[in-house]
Amino acid sequence: MAKLLSCVLGPRLYKIYRERDTDRAATSVPETPTAVPAASSSSWDSYYQPRALEKHADSILALASVFWSISYYSSPFAFFYLYRKGYLSLSKVVPFSHYAGTLLVLLAGVACLRGIGRWTNPQYRQFITILEATHRNQSAENKRQLANYNFDFRSWPVDFHWEEPSSRKGSRGGPSRRGVALLRPEPLHRGTADTFLNRVKKLPCQITSYLVAHTLGRRMLYPGSVYLLQKALMPVLLQGQARLVEECNGRRAKLLACDGNEIDTMFVDRRGTAEPQGQKLGVPFPQNEANAMDVVVQFAIHRLGFQPQDIVIYAWSIGGFTATWAAMSYPDISAVILDASFDDLVPLALKVMPDSWRALVTRTVRQHLNLNNAEQLCRFQGPVLLVRRTKDEIITTTVPEDIMSNRGNDLLLKLLQFRYPRVMTEEGLRAVRQWLEASSQLEEASIYSRWEVDEDWCVSVLRSYQAEHGPDFPWSVGEDMSVDGRRQLALFLARKHLHNFEATHCTPLPAQHFQMPWCL
Repeated sequence: MAKLLSCVLGPRLYKIYRERDTDRAATSVPETPTAVPAASSSSWDSYYQPRALEKHADSILALASVFWSISYYSSPFAFFYLYRKGYLSLSKVVPFSHYAGTLLVLLAGVACLRGIGRWTNPQYRQFITILEATHRNQSAENKRQLANYNFDFRSWPVDFHWEEPSSRKGSRGGPSRRGVALLRPEPLHRGTADTFLNRVKKLPCQITSYLVAHTLGRRMLYPGSVYLLQKALMPVLLQGQARLVEECNGRRAKLLACDGNEIDTMFVDRRGTAEPQGQKLGVPFPQNEANAMDVVVQFAIHRLGFQPQDIVIYAWSIGGFTATWAAMSYPDISAVILDASFDDLVPLALKVMPDSWRALVTRTVRQHLNLNNAEQLCRFQGPVLLVRRTKDEIITTTVPEDIMSNRGNDLLLKLLQFRYPRVMTEEGLRAVRQWLEASSQLEEASIYSRWEVDEDWCVSVLRSYQAEHGPDFPWSVGEDMSVDGRRQLALFLARKHLHNFEATHCTPLPAQHFQMPWCL
């Protein structure tokens, strides 16, 4: 009976990894955790084949989940419509609650039927036995056997808790129960007294911003969190996970952040080191993303044994927010590489929304979705490399062909202006913008040679300043320099901090285009 209940409440099973010579014997093995072979180089994967009862019951529950997802995110509009039509009266709500209760009972019965279908399937019974054994004892052998299955990762046992580092003597400490700290936007109207009357006046706008951010805004910013899109891309996601499982050889961990969100992390052995590659599960918001990044860094330091100065963070696209947060919060990190990232979310949000919504969009982003990458990056003192995609269609504010509308340019300029304010004067800015506007490597080289940039001289100037004043930014180098010298330094620094890659936003970065950031 206990096994039947486990099958009813158990996770959805997607794939099974087996060695080639154990295919025919898979259904005859006893239900013990030690009977499952580990994934190896000769292993293969196959989709889990549910019995008819489980398959049909699961389809009904999946359809109900889709309808619930649509209803949940359209509920503000539905409630407004029902209120206008007078359907929210007690005489109409009570019968509706009876219908809803009956539907929930029917869905519970369908879930029980799905559990019975799983219970009659030897493959699922074997899987649930291993999962329960791993929850009781997270030994290396049990974890290795559990890695033979690809299932709903929310049921994976927690390997690392966010409170673990803070419980250790002499640890660097972890986040508080409220989560990690984010940079907060400044008030829109300085000098205005925050009286009770002003708060009441702002309340309708704040409620509207909250509803927009938690319904439409979050889905547009994090499309991967949309359930329908997840269902549509599930075969592709499973295929990618299968490749990772084979490469990682079962090295997988579940991290629990302070907000309760879970991070799916895999490790790849390269040259004797473990490199965490993670995927966050849960509600995507800036605070949640920072919490997730914090527990990943803590895991790398306290469980994998990395020193902060041995960690290099690579981030793509919207991942630039969590990467810059980690760089700001862990200043000893060795370097940061941002690929196809941007400086601020507001210009990109305004691009896709009507002009009449400008004030609402700006307020919503600043209060709830404030991805202020440039502001966070400027608080990091270490080496930085930006990868700009010359045909990027996502982080441009006009068209992909207009390379000057790529917000990666603004990220570079803000970084250089903060670190080298005396170099990035009007003349330096103009020279760097001309270089950024170049549409080919030949044109870039032409602009670089036009100003006769002497790289050896630039390096000697920067090293002399560093030796005399120390490494902390901002630097005052260039203060007593000629206009020509500032142009040379500005172009030299721009070229060292930004690398062009001729591709669209989602094109995978080839290995030959990956390089470490420049360090003086």
